[in-house]
Amino acid sequence: MGSGGLIGNLYRPLNQGQIETIHQKSLDVIEHIGMTFETGLDDMLDMVEAAGCRVDRKNARIYFPRKLAEEMVSQAPAEFILYSRDGRNDLHVGSDRVYAGTGGSALNVIDLDTRQVRRGVLEDIYNVARLVDRLDNIHFFQRCVIPHDVPVEYYDVNSLFAPMLGTTKHIMFGCDLEKGLLDAVELASIVVGGREKLRKNPVFSIASCMIISPLKFCTQSVKNVCEAARQMVPVAISSAPMSGSTSPMTMAGTLVQTHAEELAGITVHQLSNPGAPALYGGLPGMADMRSMGYQGGGVEFGMMQTAIHQLAEYVKVPNYASSGLSDSKIPDAQAGWEKAFTTALAVMGGNNYIHHAAGMLESMLCISYEQYVMDDEIIGMACKILEGIAVDEEHMAYDAIEEVGPGGNYLMSDHTLRFIRSEYFQSNGVSDKSGRRDWETNGCLDARERARMIATKILSAPEEPKIHQDLATEIRKKFHVFV
Repeated sequence: MGSGGLIGNLYRPLNQGQIETIHQKSLDVIEHIGMTFETGLDDMLDMVEAAGCRVDRKNARIYFPRKLAEEMVSQAPAEFILYSRDGRNDLHVGSDRVYAGTGGSALNVIDLDTRQVRRGVLEDIYNVARLVDRLDNIHFFQRCVIPHDVPVEYYDVNSLFAPMLGTTKHIMFGCDLEKGLLDAVELASIVVGGREKLRKNPVFSIASCMIISPLKFCTQSVKNVCEAARQMVPVAISSAPMSGSTSPMTMAGTLVQTHAEELAGITVHQLSNPGAPALYGGLPGMADMRSMGYQGGGVEFGMMQTAIHQLAEYVKVPNYASSGLSDSKIPDAQAGWEKAFTTALAVMGGNNYIHHAAGMLESMLCISYEQYVMDDEIIGMACKILEGIAVDEEHMAYDAIEEVGPGGNYLMSDHTLRFIRSEYFQSNGVSDKSGRRDWETNGCLDARERARMIATKILSAPEEPKIHQDLATEIRKKFHVFV
């Protein structure tokens, strides 16, 4: 098993006074500036108006009283479990417990065989799930690519079924349609043995970008979030502003706006069904002011993401975070340092559910199979930081020092044998620890090529579908699934 669930909180960019100041300023934003909305949200407008919001339909503005927002956000559970199907990779989200995994809805894939960029297809979702199932430091699966070979109306059900075939780890996908969500609930209920079992042990969740920054509700995503609340399907309520473009240029201003958007989104979610599980999904990023494109690899991204965890923790809602969003186009050194910095900061900060941490390149536009293997190593090393240094009698090794004595060595010491595999991080094979001569004898492979070989080995092994054949046949007859 991997090292998920370790406690972060080693890095805190905001002090307590700054957290409280940002929180109050964010409440000012939704109370006095308000949120706008797209058309088609009459039910939501009626609901928030009945709860005490001032709704200006003519000018498309909702004003959330701070007391209402704080009351409704307090209804969201401070901790809950995102279940795996085998019980070995459950995610106990909340507090400063850390988990990291995939993310996506990327458009493109670097093909494992040709090494050329191509459009993502459904088979990629299945194959990445198979990889994730074997990579111990990747704690969950989130839909990695848009399946361009699937009709849009069937994205949701296929985004659940394909990874369910490939892994028993928890699955999240970006829900597109309300019907898709209801189909996913029905499909998952078949797999786990009934609707009540799924309600008690949710083995899948959805992510929904409820807010179009700045400060605008998205119609379809609002409907999905409200339906998820009614179905008790855990949902990550996300907003992803870019500083300098869709949020203020400063980090503090971007944090104020992001927190305001999250408070408004969680309020709507909780009004739909108080106590339904939600992840605070503030994902502040940066615009490249030269190209106006998304800039995912900056160290400030990691700083703001960790500050967001502090704000989520302040309102006692588990958070959905990002790391690993390299701007590099291939798995190279740039990808390595950008991913290592943002993932280490996210992990050290205690972010609860860190998606995008594995596989992503080109600022979320592309995935790479070998990058998943490399990121498994990065996540594992980042989580190793959280273990700290054990200082007890056995680890201080006085008896071993006495036994070996001055001038001796510890190679054959019982103490060495006891701790040889547990004291230091163990590579999955992508890092080369050999001497130069051995490295040359083995073909002078770089990290990307070693990772590619590991990914190929995993995917060339006999397939072991994670859904019983009879259930898979039943699902294929009932739903439009294509894998």
